[in-house]
Amino acid sequence: MIFRVSNGIMALLFAFGAIVQLNDPDPIRWVVMYVAALAVSVTAAIRGTVPLALPAAVGLVALAWALFIAAGGPGPAEYLQMFQEWEMRSPQVEEAREASGLVIILGWMAAVAIFRPKG
Repeated sequence: MIFRVSNGIMALLFAFGAIVQLNDPDPIRWVVMYVAALAVSVTAAIRGTVPLALPAAVGLVALAWALFIAAGGPGPAEYLQMFQEWEMRSPQVEEAREASGLVIILGWMAAVAIFRPKG
Protein backbone atom coordinates (compact mmCIF):
# COMPACT_ATOMS: atom_id res chain seq x y z
CA MET A 1 0.00 0.00 0.00
CA ILE A 2 2.80 2.45 0.86
CA PHE A 3 4.42 1.68 -2.51
CA ARG A 4 1.22 2.52 -4.38
CA VAL A 5 0.53 5.71 -2.44
CA SER A 6 4.14 6.88 -2.84
CA ASN A 7 3.92 6.31 -6.57
CA GLY A 8 0.65 8.23 -6.69
CA ILE A 9 2.27 11.19 -4.96
CA MET A 10 5.26 11.10 -7.27
CA ALA A 11 2.95 10.81 -10.28
CA LEU A 12 1.33 14.09 -9.22
CA LEU A 13 4.75 15.71 -8.85
CA PHE A 14 5.87 14.47 -12.25
CA ALA A 15 2.62 15.76 -13.79
CA PHE A 16 3.36 19.15 -12.24
CA GLY A 17 6.92 18.92 -13.60
CA ALA A 18 5.59 18.26 -17.10
CA ILE A 19 3.15 21.16 -16.89
CA VAL A 20 5.74 23.71 -15.79
CA GLN A 21 7.96 22.68 -18.71
CA LEU A 22 5.40 24.02 -21.16
CA ASN A 23 6.89 27.53 -20.88
CA ASP A 24 10.44 26.25 -21.40
CA PRO A 25 12.23 27.23 -24.62
CA ASP A 26 12.50 23.52 -25.51
CA PRO A 27 9.43 21.96 -23.85
CA ILE A 28 8.87 18.79 -25.88
CA ARG A 29 11.86 16.75 -24.70
CA TRP A 30 11.33 17.83 -21.09
CA VAL A 31 7.62 17.07 -21.13
CA VAL A 32 8.36 13.65 -22.63
CA MET A 33 10.88 12.91 -19.85
CA TYR A 34 8.49 13.91 -17.07
CA VAL A 35 5.57 12.08 -18.70
CA ALA A 36 7.70 8.92 -18.95
CA ALA A 37 8.38 9.11 -15.20
CA LEU A 38 4.70 9.89 -14.66
CA ALA A 39 3.68 6.81 -16.66
CA VAL A 40 5.93 4.52 -14.61
CA SER A 41 4.59 5.97 -11.37
CA VAL A 42 0.95 5.74 -12.45
CA THR A 43 1.44 2.15 -13.59
CA ALA A 44 3.05 1.24 -10.26
CA ALA A 45 0.32 3.06 -8.32
CA ILE A 46 -2.50 1.32 -10.18
CA ARG A 47 -1.04 -2.16 -10.72
CA GLY A 48 1.14 -2.32 -7.63
CA THR A 49 4.16 -3.32 -9.69
CA VAL A 50 5.91 -2.54 -12.94
CA PRO A 51 8.22 -4.52 -15.18
CA LEU A 52 11.80 -3.76 -14.15
CA ALA A 53 12.60 -2.56 -17.68
CA LEU A 54 10.32 0.48 -17.35
CA PRO A 55 11.94 2.29 -14.42
CA ALA A 56 15.35 1.08 -15.58
CA ALA A 57 14.94 2.61 -19.04
CA VAL A 58 13.58 5.94 -17.76
CA GLY A 59 16.25 6.07 -15.06
CA LEU A 60 19.08 5.37 -17.48
CA VAL A 61 17.92 8.10 -19.84
CA ALA A 62 17.68 10.53 -16.90
CA LEU A 63 21.17 9.54 -15.71
CA ALA A 64 22.78 9.95 -19.12
CA TRP A 65 21.05 13.27 -19.72
CA ALA A 66 21.94 14.62 -16.26
CA LEU A 67 25.59 13.64 -16.74
CA PHE A 68 25.61 15.33 -20.13
CA ILE A 69 24.28 18.56 -18.63
CA ALA A 70 26.57 18.43 -15.60
CA ALA A 71 29.67 17.72 -17.69
CA GLY A 72 29.52 20.96 -19.60
CA GLY A 73 27.57 23.27 -17.46
CA PRO A 74 26.66 24.46 -14.03
CA GLY A 75 29.06 24.75 -11.16
CA PRO A 76 28.38 24.74 -7.42
CA ALA A 77 27.43 28.44 -7.43
CA GLU A 78 24.60 27.83 -9.92
CA TYR A 79 23.23 24.97 -7.82
CA LEU A 80 23.17 27.30 -4.80
CA GLN A 81 21.27 29.94 -6.81
CA MET A 82 18.55 27.57 -8.04
CA PHE A 83 15.98 28.54 -5.43
CA GLN A 84 16.78 32.22 -4.96
CA GLU A 85 14.29 33.27 -7.63
CA TRP A 86 11.84 31.42 -9.84
CA GLU A 87 12.83 33.35 -12.94
CA MET A 88 15.71 32.17 -15.08
CA ARG A 89 18.73 33.94 -13.62
CA SER A 90 21.16 32.57 -16.19
CA PRO A 91 21.46 29.64 -18.57
CA GLN A 92 23.75 27.91 -16.06
CA VAL A 93 21.17 28.17 -13.26
CA GLU A 94 18.56 26.80 -15.66
CA GLU A 95 20.87 23.88 -16.46
CA ALA A 96 21.37 23.24 -12.73
CA ARG A 97 17.59 23.07 -12.30
CA GLU A 98 17.23 20.76 -15.29
CA ALA A 99 19.98 18.43 -14.08
CA SER A 100 18.41 18.38 -10.61
CA GLY A 101 15.03 17.43 -12.05
CA LEU A 102 16.66 14.57 -13.91
CA VAL A 103 18.36 13.40 -10.72
CA ILE A 104 14.97 13.39 -8.98
CA ILE A 105 13.56 11.27 -11.80
CA LEU A 106 16.58 8.96 -11.60
CA GLY A 107 16.23 8.61 -7.84
CA TRP A 108 12.56 7.76 -8.01
CA MET A 109 13.02 5.30 -10.86
CA ALA A 110 15.76 3.61 -8.81
CA ALA A 111 13.41 3.44 -5.82
CA VAL A 112 10.65 1.94 -7.99
CA ALA A 113 13.06 -0.62 -9.43
CA ILE A 114 14.51 -1.60 -6.05
CA PHE A 115 11.38 -1.59 -3.89
CA ARG A 116 8.79 -2.76 -6.40
CA PRO A 117 6.83 -5.81 -5.29
CA LYS A 118 7.65 -8.82 -7.39
CA GLY A 119 4.63 -10.01 -9.22
